[in-house]
Amino acid sequence: MLATIIQRAVMQGTPLLFGSTGEILTEKSGHLNLGIPGIMYVGAISGVAGAFLYEQSTAMLNPFLAVFIPLICCLIGSMFMGLIYCFLTVTLRANQNVTGLALTTFGIGIGNFFGGSLIKLVDTDVPSISLSTTSVIFKTQIPFANKMGWFGDVFFSYGFLVYVAIIVALISSYVLNKTRVGLHLRSVGESPETADAAGINVTKYKYVSTCIGSAIAGLGGLYYVMDYANGVWSNNGFGDRGWLSIALVIFSVWRPSLSILGSILFGFLYVIPTYIPNITVSTKILFEMLPYVVTILVLVITSIRDKKENQPPASLGLAYFREER
Repeated sequence: MLATIIQRAVMQGTPLLFGSTGEILTEKSGHLNLGIPGIMYVGAISGVAGAFLYEQSTAMLNPFLAVFIPLICCLIGSMFMGLIYCFLTVTLRANQNVTGLALTTFGIGIGNFFGGSLIKLVDTDVPSISLSTTSVIFKTQIPFANKMGWFGDVFFSYGFLVYVAIIVALISSYVLNKTRVGLHLRSVGESPETADAAGINVTKYKYVSTCIGSAIAGLGGLYYVMDYANGVWSNNGFGDRGWLSIALVIFSVWRPSLSILGSILFGFLYVIPTYIPNITVSTKILFEMLPYVVTILVLVITSIRDKKENQPPASLGLAYFREER
């Protein structure tokens, strides 16, 4: 039972890990991107569209292409959303909060529009698309996992995107803390004026970090559909996972390595009501609120302790005007 709960928690937390890692990279450049839910949605529908068109075009799927095509489509779609955000907030210096919220609304609308269009192409009685063949490839487990008992179930029973999420988070943590690129990015987020005076290309770092962060967040949407939801796309089927990703950024105090554990905890809080017998609907809703409550507590504690390393970048949410330097 415990192994099953942990397994479900990891699967539930993986989209959150992708989203939070991408958002941390964006926020380290000084930009608060509240468009993550919409970006994850666009990443998912882009991957679904690529997989759908590939499945329709061939009778025998090539495993490599069945994974490669949705991945590329997802990355292109989510990076394009990040580029839109950058153009509005970095180049045009639009309000970051308003732009992010507009991007979320736009992304969900785009996903529902193209999702609904694809559903009409399928002769089905339910409003969804099933990409079960592609999903099986995405969910392929390590061959020897079944022979290792509970250890295999807990550590080796997942599709490859789960391990990609963990690796990306660890690499992001290393880059931010141990490399010159990470140092420059953090300096841009803390004081773009000082970074600019030191010869760092502030605009380039903001664009690159936001677009890469958006691409990573988009993979969370692709994972949810292709792995967690068994390849089934249905409009408005994401719930609040995009917002939980943003909450996880605060919970992990802007550290991608901590977001790995945080995502599992959030996933645990999300799935544990399923294993409580005779639970009422109201009690289940209270459990679903717990990740946000925990995030608020972490925010209060870090504010009281006022440690520099646990605070957001100093210029987070503020537009940079070079002329005022």
